[in-house]
Amino acid sequence: HLMSIRYAFKRSLPVMAGYLVLGMGFGILLEAKGYSAVWAFFMSVFIYAGSMQYVAVDLLAGGASLISAALMTLMVNARHLFYGISMINRYKDMGKKKPYLVFALTDETYSLVCGGEVPQGVDQKKYFFWVSLMNQSYWIIGSTAGALIGSHLSFNTEGIDFSMTALFIVVFIEQWKGTKNHLSAVIGVAASVICLLLFGADGFLIPSMLAITAALTVLRKILDKKEEGEKKNG
Repeated sequence: HLMSIRYAFKRSLPVMAGYLVLGMGFGILLEAKGYSAVWAFFMSVFIYAGSMQYVAVDLLAGGASLISAALMTLMVNARHLFYGISMINRYKDMGKKKPYLVFALTDETYSLVCGGEVPQGVDQKKYFFWVSLMNQSYWIIGSTAGALIGSHLSFNTEGIDFSMTALFIVVFIEQWKGTKNHLSAVIGVAASVICLLLFGADGFLIPSMLAITAALTVLRKILDKKEEGEKKNG
């Protein structure tokens, strides 16, 4: 049990560095719009969707309707349709922990869970749980601290919301470097570019996610075979 916790902590250290800073950025933005650290804490506990929480700052400040908020949430988090398909086998025997693991599956947690097999002596199921819990804890601490800091110091918040985009780019590069098979990454980039050209910057997200999900579903067996081949080859 302790080995699983230690391994999860070690693997989550890069995410901790990112989440503390990015969470603080969210907390500062939220406080700048007039919402206290209490809001930052509970949003990070019950919503826990980094990019969507950044978007939610403007939705709250602008008095958006529930329908508008729901549609925006679907657009921003539609990529999790793809995550869900790829995690079916990994999470199938997680028992009571499964609902939380589904809720806590962020981009960065996904990269750690899918980042190869755990070493001998580490319980994979416990590792999945602890790395998910630790990552959310980092985000909660960062966002709450950011709101508290923002309430005492004044900041120019221009550009802070780009930090999530920067993190996504880093995660993509790390995933590319960490795997030999780049088919899924190429599909994702190609589908996004094509949909961007067809639907424009304001409407490409959902079509691109649907295209990626459909393509990966069709090619799932091929991708699984290549993943198994990578493991056998070391």
